[in-house]
Amino acid sequence: MPPDTVSLRYFLVLAQELNFTRAAARIGIAQPALSARIRRLEAELGTALLVRTTRSVALTTAGAALAESAPPALAALDRAWDTARSAGAGQLGTLRIGYSLSAGAGTAPALVDRLIRDNSGLQVGAVPMATPEISPAVADGRIDAGITRGEQPGRGVRRLLLRRTRIGVQLAQHHPLAEHPEIEIADAAAYPLRLPDRAANPVIHDQLSALFQGTRPHPRFRTPAVSFDLSQHDLRDGLTLAPAGEAAATTQPAGLTWRPLRDAPGLTFHLVLPRDPSPLHRRIRAAARTLAHELHWLPA
Repeated sequence: MPPDTVSLRYFLVLAQELNFTRAAARIGIAQPALSARIRRLEAELGTALLVRTTRSVALTTAGAALAESAPPALAALDRAWDTARSAGAGQLGTLRIGYSLSAGAGTAPALVDRLIRDNSGLQVGAVPMATPEISPAVADGRIDAGITRGEQPGRGVRRLLLRRTRIGVQLAQHHPLAEHPEIEIADAAAYPLRLPDRAANPVIHDQLSALFQGTRPHPRFRTPAVSFDLSQHDLRDGLTLAPAGEAAATTQPAGLTWRPLRDAPGLTFHLVLPRDPSPLHRRIRAAARTLAHELHWLPA
């Protein structure tokens, strides 16, 4: 069995001083206690480390070898302890963040970048996922955190409001409504409205469609055949509108624009974490709160 590290550290002080009185004073213990520690260490190793006389203390061959080899071994052990403590405090390891594609523009990259900058020992990976899969994946530990658009249902998780954005519509720049800085909900409802597939995100689909309930004539909803069509062919026809959050204003393809809907409620983005957070999860939450404040994602 390896010797205990306390006795080994005491021996190294004694090997430098070669005097029990001075070594005990440096360590801060009584001389008899130091003598007992060294005898125990020699018994564990099965060999003498010191030659003691009434006037002097000298290292044996074994003692000299131990005094030379022990410091790097103890330094490596100290690094191992520090590594374990850092990992336990959430400062090391691999962090997996799942995000929905609709929440990916700006939100997920900003959080990943913040976590990497503030935690050099963390490896952060972000993977796109279907929105309904994110909360269950956080709950069962397949991912460490998730970012969703809307407050998605799910057990075993906690949700932190991360961002709130205005709701508006994407439309062609030559569309008649594009002339207005804000669009009335009833005016938008007079045109075909493209909504995301409900299976992909029931919460957001229902929230967007509810905006137009009660308008006359009844709104005509469409679901695109291809999800996340970057060319936005169905909007370029100059008729169809696509209800969307404010983030769409910064990612517009050529020929399209975004206008807010007057008096519409905001869209929300949530950070999803396990119900029982670890130090790593608390670190993610702290970074997310700081980021939301700095980027003014939430009202002051």
